[in-house]
Amino acid sequence: MDDNRTKKEFVGYEYKEVVTDKSGVSFLLDGYENFGWETDENGYAAVKDSGNPKRQEKVILRLRRNRKIVNKMELTRLQRNFESCVGEIETLEKSKTSAATIYALIIGVLGTAFMAAATFAVTAQPPHIILCIVLAIPGFIGWILPYFAYTRVVERRTAKVTPLIEEKYDEIYAICEKGSKLLY
Repeated sequence: MDDNRTKKEFVGYEYKEVVTDKSGVSFLLDGYENFGWETDENGYAAVKDSGNPKRQEKVILRLRRNRKIVNKMELTRLQRNFESCVGEIETLEKSKTSAATIYALIIGVLGTAFMAAATFAVTAQPPHIILCIVLAIPGFIGWILPYFAYTRVVERRTAKVTPLIEEKYDEIYAICEKGSKLLY
């Protein structure tokens, strides 16, 4: 044995993988550090989604933590609260556009129904031109209006949800602070 080599003490780790959007990697890494997790040597890997190239790229974070960490039970409880808050933020972010999409689709389908009725009116024997015009007007409105309805609902929902998201971030920072204090 060579005396110049230093003995490395055995450390048992527990491992965790977290899937997130590429934009959330730094936030989650910073958060999990407060509960004793560190980036595994394997780092993180991108998840390929061949179905939709416009969809935001997902990333798998690979983390590890000493199995014999002090205050493990309390850190795990705080970590669960952290993960819950992150999930609530993701849900709130998605809620900004989900209702707007539903409204826009309903208006668009109604507009299409009016246009179909207008088409049937003009192709009837004898053609009902006036009925066709009367039905086509709400049809065109139903095709134009969804964009404006969507943007308006998104603006309103964003104004309503943004304070809630900020509260969740404040809650996350308080949880991370408690976890950090338990580590040191």
